[in-house]
Amino acid sequence: MSLSETKNNLNNTQTDFDKIIHRQNTNCIKYDFAAERGYPEGIQSFWVADMDFQAPAQVIDELIRRSAHGIFGYTAPKQDYYDTLADWFQKHHGWQVSGEEVVITPGVVFALSAAIRAFTRPGDGVIIQQPVYYPFAEVISENDRQLVNNPLIYRDGSYQIDFEDFERKAAEENVKLFILCSPHNPVGRVWHREELLRLVEICLANDVLIVADEIHHEFVRPGFRHTVLASLSEEIALHTITCTAPSKTFNLAGLQVSNIFIKNTSLRRRFRQAVNAVGYSQPNTLGMFACQAAYTYGEPWLNQLRSYLEANYQRTREFLQRELPKVKLIEPEGTYLIWLDFRAYGLTDAQLDDIIIHKANLWLDSGHIFGEGGSGFQRINIACPWATLEKGLKSLAAAFQAIS
Repeated sequence: MSLSETKNNLNNTQTDFDKIIHRQNTNCIKYDFAAERGYPEGIQSFWVADMDFQAPAQVIDELIRRSAHGIFGYTAPKQDYYDTLADWFQKHHGWQVSGEEVVITPGVVFALSAAIRAFTRPGDGVIIQQPVYYPFAEVISENDRQLVNNPLIYRDGSYQIDFEDFERKAAEENVKLFILCSPHNPVGRVWHREELLRLVEICLANDVLIVADEIHHEFVRPGFRHTVLASLSEEIALHTITCTAPSKTFNLAGLQVSNIFIKNTSLRRRFRQAVNAVGYSQPNTLGMFACQAAYTYGEPWLNQLRSYLEANYQRTREFLQRELPKVKLIEPEGTYLIWLDFRAYGLTDAQLDDIIIHKANLWLDSGHIFGEGGSGFQRINIACPWATLEKGLKSLAAAFQAIS
């Protein structure tokens, strides 16, 4: 069967995302480490950003096929791996890339840390936009760099960039690097082209290098469009490190393969040196094969998944409006992570966490861990069967209705 015939068959194959797959006793951090992390056993888990869905069947088949070989020695990608990446990004994002631009790392956070070590020195400023994915702050402080926050402005139910603050800090606070979260986790913004261009203009004027974490780029809601920062111009591409991975898209985080695109030859060499310095060389064997299979065969599965997630979002929105009207849902433009505003209850973060954990029996991500502006918020992962999500939402409603 030809590749085109295979893909046509996949388009007609439906995935049952309502199927509940029990993940307990698989050593997954989402379900099996509650006690170790200070949470009650049996808590309902909606925190970490992985999905409760099986990867595409073709990815599973490829992992079984490769595992049957029985030898798991040092492995590296051939040209067809890079061609698969180039085909995917050209088709889905209109972005032309080549294999020589790619540096494989075990994860995007690993890549962020490597970029900080490669392109800044201890004491240099690294700018981020909080509330944002909390490992950003961790890799900055743990590498002895200065965290410079350009806090997002929350206004009329949406988040905006404070460009004046960004420009001032880029010019005055010894900033050498900017970590862009696009789409933004946890606030769900999909940045407009004009917003990105203005950020780039400031960075170029102040010689600030950009690391774009675009790991959630395949999860953009209807009516919105993700713009790959490096696709905007040749000049921007030469000033940007673009972090991508199949991990969020196809639920492959544990296989530890990320593809980091660096067009600028000098920057790519320095980045590789930072990666080599920590002893990382060949990628995870199974992760590499899974990545290629996902980008080759996974599009029909992904399209179905996005439709399912949109339905989950709409049902979550309706449930909250009906059962918890004091909880404000921040309208997401992208990601499968929902940002909820509980500030109408007038609770401290400790009180809010206590109700959610001990009354609702839910493990969410507390907003305050995302930095400035996160106090009073919670992040919930909706990438799970609706029955699982509905049960969690009902527990949340019961807990807060009891205190209203």
